[in-house]
Amino acid sequence: MTTQAEHHGRVQKEVQRTRTGGDLTRLMLDGTKIAWHLDRVRAWERGERIAPITVDMALTRGCDIACVFCYAVMEESESRRPITVAVMERFLADAASVDVKGVSLVGDGESTLSPAWEFSLLRGHELGIAMASGTNGYRVTPDVAERVLPALTYLRFNFEAATPAAYARIMGTDEDHYQLALCNVRAAMEIKRRRGLPVTIGLQMVLMPQYGEEILPLARLAVELGVNYLQIKHCADDEFGSLGVDYAGYRRWYGELQEAEALSTADTRIMVKWQKIEAGNIRSYARCYGAPFILEMSGAGLVVPCGMLTNQRYAKFHIGNIVDDSFAEIVRGDRYWEVMSYLASPKFDARRMCGVLCLQDATNRWLDERKKGLRALEDPIEPLPLHGEFL
Repeated sequence: MTTQAEHHGRVQKEVQRTRTGGDLTRLMLDGTKIAWHLDRVRAWERGERIAPITVDMALTRGCDIACVFCYAVMEESESRRPITVAVMERFLADAASVDVKGVSLVGDGESTLSPAWEFSLLRGHELGIAMASGTNGYRVTPDVAERVLPALTYLRFNFEAATPAAYARIMGTDEDHYQLALCNVRAAMEIKRRRGLPVTIGLQMVLMPQYGEEILPLARLAVELGVNYLQIKHCADDEFGSLGVDYAGYRRWYGELQEAEALSTADTRIMVKWQKIEAGNIRSYARCYGAPFILEMSGAGLVVPCGMLTNQRYAKFHIGNIVDDSFAEIVRGDRYWEVMSYLASPKFDARRMCGVLCLQDATNRWLDERKKGLRALEDPIEPLPLHGEFL
């Protein structure tokens, strides 16, 4: 019987053959790219106060839908602070000055609702920062896409199902929004092709086991749309299990996930985040080393090591706010490094003190192996993957 790993390997080789070295063979969504940033790792090991490689943030806490898997409902921490154009002008200048490589507008809100969204993408790109965004896509109309796509490394549409009824049920909206999102995805792909833009455009499915029947229809839709990829990922939950994710329930969908990957074409990769789906809610490490490399910020401007720590009950991990303070000064400051040092100390145990399957998980596993002497600092033979500025 073919194992999941063997099947997965064959699918990836077949995609590579059909692309004959095309860019999609360098698309890495399951794992960490920290091995391509060893200069930053070495500086960290020397005890230097490094800047993050990636900042994952939102421009607002607001959202115009209510997805059933939304972690943001557990992240409220303070009165909502407006992240204005002026705030982002200062933040992006600071980020460039300390050598942040990539800024992804994802986080705990729908950033396209912010008046600063388009400005931030264009300004960050001007400053030499790789810019990316996740979105439900309703406001990424063709005229907007024409302006922002040239400034983006990737644009990811959150898309949970292939039919209007299932989409509306899972994403907490109405069926008209399905049609709007679909039209905007098609338009974005047309603009990318017509203008020969390098931006990667994809769909993301946050899979909860009870909605596994949507896997194959959505994979077929992604191929029909011709998007660069469909990423099928786990659903993160907090340490209290507030979303009720049945992590053992993923196993019954392994066949469908393998079949979905096999639908990959030369133009569209179907990519399952197997590492996290198979790990479930079990961590292999106790310390959090990844936060200094991949930092998160809430749509209220709050700087935290991890999006799972924004709730007010985690106030001891809250570092500062870019609405009030310079990001460069925050990153260089004592408070920032006190929090980072605590997370990397025996006083903290990631297995029981925070949620599961966090953004830093793969980077944490890599760094934990390094700390335990299981991994050498050797420059990768392969070239930097696509989206290399986003760990």
